[in-house]
Formats: sequence, C-alpha cells, structure tokens
Amino acid sequence: MANQTIIPFAFLLALGICSSCWQGCALEPLAWQPPVKPNLQADFPENDRLLTARQIDLQGWYGPEDIVFDRAGNMYCGVHIGADDFSDGKILQISPDGNVEVFFDAGGWVSGLHVDRTGHLIALSHKQGLIRISPQQEVTVLAETDEFGRRFLIPNGLDVASDGCIYFSNTSHDAPYDVKYGRKLIMELQPNGGLYQYNPSTGRVTTLIDGTYFGNGVVLSEAEDYLLMTETTKYRIIRYWLKGEKRGTSEVFMDNLPGFPNGISRASDGHFWLGFSTRRNDALDKIHPKKGLKKFVYGLPEFMQPKQEPYGLILKISPQGEIRELLSDPTGTVIPEAGAVKEHEGTLYIGGDIVPYVAAFVLGRGEEQQAQP
Repeated sequence: MANQTIIPFAFLLALGICSSCWQGCALEPLAWQPPVKPNLQADFPENDRLLTARQIDLQGWYGPEDIVFDRAGNMYCGVHIGADDFSDGKILQISPDGNVEVFFDAGGWVSGLHVDRTGHLIALSHKQGLIRISPQQEVTVLAETDEFGRRFLIPNGLDVASDGCIYFSNTSHDAPYDVKYGRKLIMELQPNGGLYQYNPSTGRVTTLIDGTYFGNGVVLSEAEDYLLMTETTKYRIIRYWLKGEKRGTSEVFMDNLPGFPNGISRASDGHFWLGFSTRRNDALDKIHPKKGLKKFVYGLPEFMQPKQEPYGLILKISPQGEIRELLSDPTGTVIPEAGAVKEHEGTLYIGGDIVPYVAAFVLGRGEEQQAQP
C-alpha cells in the first residue's frame, strides 16, 4: 500500500518538475538589477485618503484602463468581459446621472481613449489598432501596424496634440494581451513595442522609440514641447522631446518609482497625475538579476508566482519630475489599483486593468466630505 502511494506521488512530482522546466524554457529573460526601492515616508507618508472615494459600478464589466469625458459630461472607458478574460471588450458610456450603456462593441479590450476637437473618440483597440469612432459609432481604422509592418497588439496609452497628431504606445507587437503574457513581459524585461506618432495629414505612423520596457501611459506636456511615457517594468517615466534643441531625443524623466507606473495624465494646474498598478514587489526585485531563477519561477504553477498586491497609489508630479502629493489606499479595499487617473471638474477618476468600477475621488475637499453623496 505504501509503495502504491509513493509511486503516483513521485510520478506527479516528476511531471510537475518537467512542466515547470518546459514553461521556463519559453522565457528569454534579461538580467536587471533594480535600484533600491525608495522610502517616501519622510516627505510623503502613506495615507488612507483614497478610502473615501465612491465607486461607479460597471455592471459586470472589468478594466477601465483609460477614462475620458466629452463636452456633455459623458464618461467613456474601455472594458473587457471578465477579471481574467480579455477575449472580448466594449467601450462604455456613463452619463452624468450614472446611467451605464455600451457605446461601442470593440470586440476586444480598449486601453487608450481620447476625445478630439471634433467630438470623435480616438481609441486604441487590441483588436483593430488605432481607430477613430464618430458620435454615430462609425469606425475608421487609422493604423494597424507600424512602418515596419509590425502589428499593434497591445496598444496602450495615447494623447492628441493641438495639431491633431496622435501619440501612443504599444506594449508588444509579438502577442495579444492575457494575464500569462503580461506576466511574461514583466519577467522577461525585454524591449518590445514602442512609442509612435500618427500624423492625420499624411496618414503615416512614425516610430519615435523602437523597443520599450512595457511602454504604457502617454501624456503631452502643457506646452506640447515634450511627452511622457511610463515604462511599467522598469519603474520609470521616459520623456521624449518634440520641440527645442533636444527634439527627437529621449531621456529618463523619473526613475526608481515606488511601484509599477501605469496611467499618466495632465492635472488642471499643468502638473501630472501618475497612477500605479500596485507598489513594488520585493520578491520580484530580488529575482530580476538572476535569469535562471526567473525562468524557474515563471515555470511554477500560477499560485506559486509573485502576485499583484491590492494597493492604491497615485502621485502628483511637477513638470520638473518632483513629487508634490501622494494619495493612497494601503488596504486596497476601495482602490486595489490605480492604472487610470483622469481629472475632470475637480474630481479624480480612477480605474485599472481588472477592477469592475471607476472610483471618483473629489479633490480639494475634506475627508469627511468625501464620503457624502
């Protein structure tokens, strides 16, 4: 009887080890030594201000990765079908009185949005690429590939300049997004995708940066002399110059951030709101320098791999790259992630990759007032 128990267990153990090795071989990681995690407590202590935000339910949909408003005050956000299911998606329209309805059936997740001067919705669709949607839901595909023919499989963040040029990131041209592939991108830390400009006058796409480290949120400066793009897996923000002596060059704008930067948008005072998917993971930082260990960990069953911690974190940063304010929900109960941050009429609207609601945090009011309807 003992031998009959040991043999199946040994077989299953061997099978698990083989499976782990097989999956690990699919990973081609780079070794990287992350900088020592910053301690912001002295100047910007952790707080629970985001706990007072109210939640706008999305009626069963998930993932408001970007949030925009039209002139009538309607809110739009791209969503997907399930917490871990990105196979189908819509663009929702939420009226000022809270009515939620499907504005556009995208057939896939939409992770970047902008309303242009004509009232059209500029969107980054994981199914169609860069598209323009009229108020009557008529769709024009602007760009599916870069100038080298590589598809925009995970188009991510975008902003539109006053001259109509569209600036956007693409996290990967190798594979569409799902949870497992997202984990692979984080572990591999290989440059992929890029930063792009679409010129509506010529219909041409120009690659500004070829290869980014999980290129994510994109925003133009107030003067439109540069744009910022978050690089999630390297905990930093890249600045790309559009005007001046440095035109056409890029540099690190902020480095060694306390979490995984995601969405970035301009505040009403010309500063920037920076949202984080979560704070840094010490276990992940420790294995990044060791390629073999990363392959081993990637091959482990999902429940044994590092997980995204529910943790709400938003920074307000100046045009000089200095932190001005910190908002947080350390419990992760109200704001488990802050991948999307958009200020509108005195309120900060917050979303993320897998949350089933948009959170609304009123700026400039006392914490007691926040909880009031």
